[in-house]
Amino acid sequence: MNHLAHLYLAPGDPESRVGALLGDFSRGLELDLLPDRVLEGLRHHRAVDAFTDTHPQVLAAKGLFSPQRRRFAGVALDVLFDHYLIRHWSQFSATPIETFIEQAYADLSANRHLMPERMAVVTGRMIRDDWLSRYSDINTIGFVLDRIAERIRFSNRFTGAIDEIKRNDQQLEQYFLAFFPDLVAATRVKPDASSTLSLSPHL
Repeated sequence: MNHLAHLYLAPGDPESRVGALLGDFSRGLELDLLPDRVLEGLRHHRAVDAFTDTHPQVLAAKGLFSPQRRRFAGVALDVLFDHYLIRHWSQFSATPIETFIEQAYADLSANRHLMPERMAVVTGRMIRDDWLSRYSDINTIGFVLDRIAERIRFSNRFTGAIDEIKRNDQQLEQYFLAFFPDLVAATRVKPDASSTLSLSPHL
């Protein structure tokens, strides 16, 4: 899942929200040095990703991408699902999306001291340019995916993935609507003792 979904699903306290985005910036970190609630958010991020990657509806959605782009279909869906979450926000939250995003930005800004430097820079750009609100525009999703394609360190044919997304928009949206309630429900369930964390969304 991408930024908005991780923030939505994370425990509602500010430190956990930092941890919920830390998953993309955690390589090389001394996890034992993280505050407990930041670590809880990081573990939550990883559990959400693991659940997403194995869900039948997500696997089916990946199958809609052409062979040339299927290798990166998971990346495309992560970003696209933030768009669908905004599109169907009222189904999942009674809080207006504008209010939620404003509070998320405030929490991240107030806790920059908990972030590694690269994460602080990226979240600063996110807030300055209002990335989360811009995910409501499907063309922005295409721009983001093309930027990701440019950063891939080997030759690829991922650029232009938005064309396939637009052709399959209705089906992809239905896969999201079948999958996301399962993810929300899973975050309400205490895992068994072998799991690494306790999931509890702020719904």
